[in-house]
Amino acid sequence: MIRLRLYTTLGCHLCEQLEALLVTLCGTPYRLNRVEISDDDALIDHYGARIPVLQDEAGAELDRGFEPERLAHWLSARGWLDEAAWQRLQERLSGKTSPEPAKGVTLRGGRRYLG
Repeated sequence: MIRLRLYTTLGCHLCEQLEALLVTLCGTPYRLNRVEISDDDALIDHYGARIPVLQDEAGAELDRGFEPERLAHWLSARGWLDEAAWQRLQERLSGKTSPEPAKGVTLRGGRRYLG
């Protein structure tokens, strides 16, 4: 299991986007340690304008990991990318396939129903 650190702050929608992409694209089991930067002035100075920042165990950092291509490249360089998931995501992003409905969602007549 790999250990990753995410420098984040409360209400960061880009951080949430990165986490969702990580769940989709990471093909290796991982543990994510979220570090709240607002509790530490030094962390705010260092990461404030850069969050979300994803860091691996070796200390290598990824800024703007909420951009799918950047995260895929970063994961691939470490051998952690789920290539099939990346291919499906690229097809969805390019409009070649329609998005898969979320779990618990039923599509009927073009409308989405929960439960």
